[in-house]
Amino acid sequence: MFVGAVGLLRFPDFYTRLHATGKCDTLGEALIIAGLLIYHLFHYPQTPLVCVKLLFLIIFIFITNPTATYALMRSAYKTGVKPWKLGDERQ
Repeated sequence: MFVGAVGLLRFPDFYTRLHATGKCDTLGEALIIAGLLIYHLFHYPQTPLVCVKLLFLIIFIFITNPTATYALMRSAYKTGVKPWKLGDERQ
């Protein structure tokens, strides 16, 4: 998550910033929930339904976060936000 925040501050334009935060957001949330899943699996084995719900939540995150990032990038491109090119000034 820290790397996503650094990418948000360091990258030059909207697209690269959103790419950095989208990747870190997706993987960070999924790994945190995977840790919860493993913890719950070993400490509370009598309730496997919770582990199944956490697994479905990870799958849901892997589908929806990239889709939302794509929708934001596409709408920015269609409204005229230009991508940064080498030699351009930072925004």
